[in-house]
Amino acid sequence: MKKYVRTLCIGICILICSMGMTAFAAEDTILSGVKIGAVDVSGMTRSEAEQALKNYEKQIGEQTVTLEIGDEQVEALLSDLGITFADADMIDEALGIGRTGNIVKRYKDQKDLQQNGREFPLSWTADEARVRAYVQENCTQFDREAQNASLTRTNGEFQFVPGTQGLVLDVEGSVNAIMEYLSDGWSEEGTSQIALQTKITEPEGSAEQLAYVKDLLGTFSTSLSSSNANRLKNVNSASNYIDGTVLYPGEEFSTHDMIAPFTAERGYAEASNYVNGEIVDGMGGGVCQVSTTLYNAVLRAELEVTERAPHSMTVSYVKLSEDAAIAGTWKDFKFRNSSEYPIYIEGYTTSDKKVVFNIYGKETRDSNRQISFESVKLSESGSRTVLVADAGQPLGYKAASGGSKGATAELYKVVTVNGVETERTRVNKSTYQGGKRTVVYGVAGDPVLSENLRAAIALQDEALADANIAGLVPPAPPAPEAPPAEAPAQ
Repeated sequence: MKKYVRTLCIGICILICSMGMTAFAAEDTILSGVKIGAVDVSGMTRSEAEQALKNYEKQIGEQTVTLEIGDEQVEALLSDLGITFADADMIDEALGIGRTGNIVKRYKDQKDLQQNGREFPLSWTADEARVRAYVQENCTQFDREAQNASLTRTNGEFQFVPGTQGLVLDVEGSVNAIMEYLSDGWSEEGTSQIALQTKITEPEGSAEQLAYVKDLLGTFSTSLSSSNANRLKNVNSASNYIDGTVLYPGEEFSTHDMIAPFTAERGYAEASNYVNGEIVDGMGGGVCQVSTTLYNAVLRAELEVTERAPHSMTVSYVKLSEDAAIAGTWKDFKFRNSSEYPIYIEGYTTSDKKVVFNIYGKETRDSNRQISFESVKLSESGSRTVLVADAGQPLGYKAASGGSKGATAELYKVVTVNGVETERTRVNKSTYQGGKRTVVYGVAGDPVLSENLRAAIALQDEALADANIAGLVPPAPPAPEAPPAEAPAQ
């Protein structure tokens, strides 16, 4: 009898243990009273519960979260951040309520469900790659550089303008903040706000520093008397973009970066300039006179020139080696404020057609020390001649236009103290090619003579071409040769 009772007890224990090792079939349903997050999954199969949670996830994705970037805000859809529930195993737990454990536990769980129900908390996460892409595309737009304190100049008097702080978004820090918030602190109800991480940059300069800016360190002007309306417009626009610039000690100035791009919207028009040794019209033609005038003012302020290039051909508004060309991004005029104090650049055009640049700062040079500049021509070369046939003009016709001489020159800075020269320093060495001279020959008339002349033109041999037309009877009076064209102000 004892053996029978012992066997029965062992069998009951095995049965009770086996009741706690339940595998759920596909058709098993969740008992009534069970919720996963806000989703009531009572009576649902596994697949039905999965679909219900996916529908809820889609619904949650339509909610927004406010991303705060300093004083700015962005409303982001949670779906754009790749929001998803992070508890796929929760469905197994929901299916197990009242179905796992021994019979006593099952009974107790079922009674608890009837009286109180059971809610499994649902946690969320986001797709980090999508969060990063969203932040970079939509939140970095509020980045702003600090605006240093500056000056304005009205009626010969300087006025102080306070600087403003800069703000740069910390992308990685902000991504981490969003991921952590959605994983830990986010509520499915109500509005959510996440303060993104930013870095504040302080402006440079103070009223005390800028109070030193009062002395004229360097000035220079060039004439615009030969400029047409479009060229005057370009010079005026470029000068206005530079006017009012404040450079702190050590800062570098790029003329191209300050005045480009050369578009109609920015006040530029088509005017003549140099391209590959020829004079052609281009947007912004004439701005090189602005960089040249500024270059000479900088030299007289004795600031450090870090980049300067001559024109391809000589210009008329300054002496050789006194010019500074601007061409795309490969020719620029740059200089550094190598003084110990801030400087202020003033640029403008005048009613009597001049462009003027003044550089103000704190004068530290001895009053008995004077500087001047000398342009020295080292060599000279002729213009480049191009022969052209014109079938609309008779044999014997010749007309020449354009052309300018090339040269190599050096610029020297001369320092005198009490009128005695103490220093002579070479500033630059510049080489200019000759401007193209075009010679047009008429070739209409006798076929043999015309063919001979065309052959000389093909060889670009002016002496041979002249010999051909010299034998014509009667020779057509040659058109007067135009004087060499003065190089247009760039």
